[in-house]
Amino acid sequence: MKDKIFRIVLFAAALVILLLAAGIIYALVSRSVEAFGEYGIWGFVTNAEWDPRSATEEYGALSFVVGTLYTAFLALLFCVPFAMAVALFNGEYFKGSRVSSFVSSIVDLLAGIPSIVYGLWGFYTVRPIIIEMGVNAQGFGIFLSSVVLAIMIIPYASSLSTEFLSMVPNKLKEGAYSLGATRLEVVQHISLPTAASGVVAAFILALGRALGETMAVTMLIGNTNRIPQGLRDTGNTMASVIANQFGEADGLKLSALIAIGLLLFIITALINLVAKMVMKKLARV
Repeated sequence: MKDKIFRIVLFAAALVILLLAAGIIYALVSRSVEAFGEYGIWGFVTNAEWDPRSATEEYGALSFVVGTLYTAFLALLFCVPFAMAVALFNGEYFKGSRVSSFVSSIVDLLAGIPSIVYGLWGFYTVRPIIIEMGVNAQGFGIFLSSVVLAIMIIPYASSLSTEFLSMVPNKLKEGAYSLGATRLEVVQHISLPTAASGVVAAFILALGRALGETMAVTMLIGNTNRIPQGLRDTGNTMASVIANQFGEADGLKLSALIAIGLLLFIITALINLVAKMVMKKLARV
């Protein structure tokens, strides 16, 4: 009887999650109909113009899609070497030591810092350094926001990667050591291949965090409605334009902003789908 009740509770919980996802999709789609009807789905996605002040009110999402993907993937590129180094430090080379416990505590602390604090730190500390480097005159832009985003997602990627590396069976490592393998060879040929699917999942989670980040990016990216041509350029992301303009929006502009939110939802879902496919292939190897 208890087992049956437990199964009913689990089924109800799963059903609530499905209904919640369906409700989010319905709300986004229903509120985006006006914008898609005005410009067409493809026309809205491929249009880089965003000019609410013109007589015709031109709205397009391309510049924000490019800005989002640009900053998120660049942040992931910056994140990978540092996150993997921390994960190997805690999960392999100094596993179970006091130093590892201390570093893990610091990583967990960094993961819990609010994004607005990272934004303030980026504004007052990192931006002057960017200006001194000569990236651009005011420091704002793709490069600054990507650097701060990378620092924000390193704790997520490194913490999860550490857990998966720690789960690699010791018997596999001991067998390699008994055959004369070095620590580096064990990491390259045993630990990383065994934990590969979990490590990929960790970085995909970090990428999802970067895709949806709002406050820090809004403070640092420059908030210009154009396609960034390089690291020095300013721009906007899908999340930052919604945060900046949603409060004053109505009519077609409000529908366009909600449509951008729907596109962000779809992009995140597609990236997660691709990540699951990659994880399955790695798990079979």
